[in-house]
Amino acid sequence: MKILGQVVFLLLLGGICCQNNRNAKSSGKSSKKSGNQGGDVAQSPPEDNSHPRPGGTAESAREGTPAGRAAGQQTDDMRLQFLKNTQVTCNDGTPAGFYLKEFRGSRRWLLFLEGGWCCYNKATCDTRYQNIPRLMSSSQWPQTKRGTGILSSQAEENPHWHNTNIVFIPYCSSDVWSGTGPVLTPARTRQGREKEKDRNATEYTFMGSLIIREVIKDLIPKGIKLAKVVMLTGTSAGGTGVLLNIERVASQLEQLGAETQVRGLVDSGWFLESKQQRAPDCPETVSCLPEDAIKKGLRLWNGVVPDRCRQLYKRGEEWQCFFGHKLYSTLTSPLFIVQWLFDEEQLRVENIYLGGPSLSQQQWTYMKNLGMELKNSLTDVTAVFAPSCLSHTLITKSNWMNFQVKGTSLPRAVQCWERSFQEANRNNRTPSKGCHFQLVDTCHWPQCNPTCPVLVDQATKQELTLLQMLVAMGLDLQSLGLDPQTDAGSLASMVSNGG
Repeated sequence: MKILGQVVFLLLLGGICCQNNRNAKSSGKSSKKSGNQGGDVAQSPPEDNSHPRPGGTAESAREGTPAGRAAGQQTDDMRLQFLKNTQVTCNDGTPAGFYLKEFRGSRRWLLFLEGGWCCYNKATCDTRYQNIPRLMSSSQWPQTKRGTGILSSQAEENPHWHNTNIVFIPYCSSDVWSGTGPVLTPARTRQGREKEKDRNATEYTFMGSLIIREVIKDLIPKGIKLAKVVMLTGTSAGGTGVLLNIERVASQLEQLGAETQVRGLVDSGWFLESKQQRAPDCPETVSCLPEDAIKKGLRLWNGVVPDRCRQLYKRGEEWQCFFGHKLYSTLTSPLFIVQWLFDEEQLRVENIYLGGPSLSQQQWTYMKNLGMELKNSLTDVTAVFAPSCLSHTLITKSNWMNFQVKGTSLPRAVQCWERSFQEANRNNRTPSKGCHFQLVDTCHWPQCNPTCPVLVDQATKQELTLLQMLVAMGLDLQSLGLDPQTDAGSLASMVSNGG
């Protein structure tokens, strides 16, 4: 044990030294230190309205800009527009809407669905409304919003989509973008019996799918019918929303007479069912398994799923269509899946919180196996970017270009994927050399990819290696099932700290 203790000490020391070297090398690259690293908040894409970016680059000066812009005027902001159809609302009845930044002359559109999980009964919706009102109401939405990552209008940050029409659709329906109408009046007892309100009845409305429909209607005067490409994208629950709605969006545009290809980019919305056994009558969101929350929510939301998937399951089993590995094969629209192999939200479902006070042997075993299970679920996905990292959401990180799988960044992979459609149209059967878009990490351990987001201790805000974090949570090498002599490679990956 004395030798084992010395090994741990040397590894920790080596990890700190490596970290210091990495920090020295990355001096001046402030994007690596962004607050979006490690302890990412899944529910909202990062934004920063307090620090305006420098104005017009040489490239933006060459490209068309809307008439009437004054010199020095902000050009990077998306502006809020409420839906014309006032009957389609947020949960609390306030108007739903979207943020738009037009790029004159562009025939490409990027529609982004915000994430933020859901609520599924009166108790969870009341708690959500009290704690995160912006996810249920538009009453406090700002007039402008600035995008980051794939939503950025800066060529340096977003090389392939900065010069497109960008639409950010805030999430205020709490239904994983599946709801189609108001809640019915609660059932009441009759014939003189005491009237009692259903304890799950709410006064909220759930119209996520309808909001998407109305946004597209409102974009017709802006030129979306003339689009060549519409990319429907989203993170977390918004990513699942892409899977649930992409066929409807394609059908709606086709009915409008648009000759456009609708594609989907799904970020961190590819979840697996939980391994735990819990009481199905879960009173709180944190105590409810995702499948149980969806089962309850579908009835409350009047939720809908894609037709071809729904036909695979009997009545009451439609919830299974919320899981990408069951839904993907039934969809016909092109999809690109972005998924961390060790997704922090997937871990939280199993009550695993990195940086928490403890980690059991059973939880560590689940954590080790999660990466392989996610890999297996992605086997038939033709366009995928899956780094072996601990994080949640990727495409709206301001440093999203830094993350790589097999030497290819996500923006490059998405560009290669889009290029494949152009080549197919030209009957070019040979893909571009060195242009890959089926990218899944082959290493097995969390954080074994050297470009992973760094782990941050939420209490001290200090960067940690995986090994440092696990040891701090009470694990030693023996409980990890590691032999210092035979598992040197795995240990080496655990004392590095990604990007």
